[in-house]
Amino acid sequence: MSKELKKFKVSNSFTFTIEDSLEQVCNAPEGSAGIFVVYAIEGDAKELIMVGSTGTVQNDGTLKSKNGGLYDKIVNGHQFAKTGRKYSWPAQMKLEGIDTLEVVWYETFNADVKAIPTAVEGQVLQNFLDENAKLPRWNVAF
Repeated sequence: MSKELKKFKVSNSFTFTIEDSLEQVCNAPEGSAGIFVVYAIEGDAKELIMVGSTGTVQNDGTLKSKNGGLYDKIVNGHQFAKTGRKYSWPAQMKLEGIDTLEVVWYETFNADVKAIPTAVEGQVLQNFLDENAKLPRWNVAF
């Protein structure tokens, strides 16, 4: 885990395989804001393949989050097509021969900590770019 994520105490993870229902295995909270980091697991190897976020901080310092928060963004957010990840992730995993994904999520904006989700996402992506000279393979752009 990168150092910029250590300060976020509200965090958890889950694994997802092609046979799983993303709606059932996702343990991210609804109504929350933060980031999620996706790893492809192949044997003992773990590769960071995507970083995403949800939640917008308003001018007055309050949070505007979509109703479903991190849970909804992970399960129903669009990726690879105009369709939710609950459909597109299994298809993409099959295409790339990925057995298991590990999704680690962090609440970055709550009563205890106030970090702008997209700023944290950007920092994680910047660190990855610095180390690998490219973005994670499932991040199209930032």
